[in-house]
Amino acid sequence: MTTPHQSRADRRRATEARILASARELFAEKGFDRTTIRAVAAAASVDPALVMQYFGSKRELFSQAVQAFPAPPTATDTDALVDQLLATLGLKLGGLPEGALAMMRSMLTDPAAADHVRVALGRQIDGLGAALPAAEDPELRAALAVTALLGVTIGHQLLGLAALRDAPTDHIAALLRPAIKALADPPE
Repeated sequence: MTTPHQSRADRRRATEARILASARELFAEKGFDRTTIRAVAAAASVDPALVMQYFGSKRELFSQAVQAFPAPPTATDTDALVDQLLATLGLKLGGLPEGALAMMRSMLTDPAAADHVRVALGRQIDGLGAALPAAEDPELRAALAVTALLGVTIGHQLLGLAALRDAPTDHIAALLRPAIKALADPPE
């Protein structure tokens, strides 16, 4: 039995996907500054010149490797909104995609990564702020909720804080629920 012939375009897409997967893994592990084109090429079993041919620069490779960021919450009922926010925390504590980890690891040392995160978090804050009941400071309350969850995610995923790492996700969510609910409910 013969294997089907793979077209040149298919081989190119497979090579590009292999390079991106290697880049995601290395950026997640080392961040932007400490990841090199040579290391990505070696991990993908290609020549460094091919990485540059496909992506043009380390910055473009990084941008394509970390594109995905979560959508802002969409629920309108306060309890459902809190549930949705805490459910995303459960997903984050269960393991983030390597692209998201790469972005988080790089955001404090690389201005472009910081800008990317700022835009993504801004979209989440805007979406949450629009979903909050009309009250004083919806954008500030949304920013506090989003960054509180970001802090928990960083403590768990990047810093490996024992108290967060060892606690069940549902217990963390239960402890956070009153704080997130207080931010989501309009003050009386």
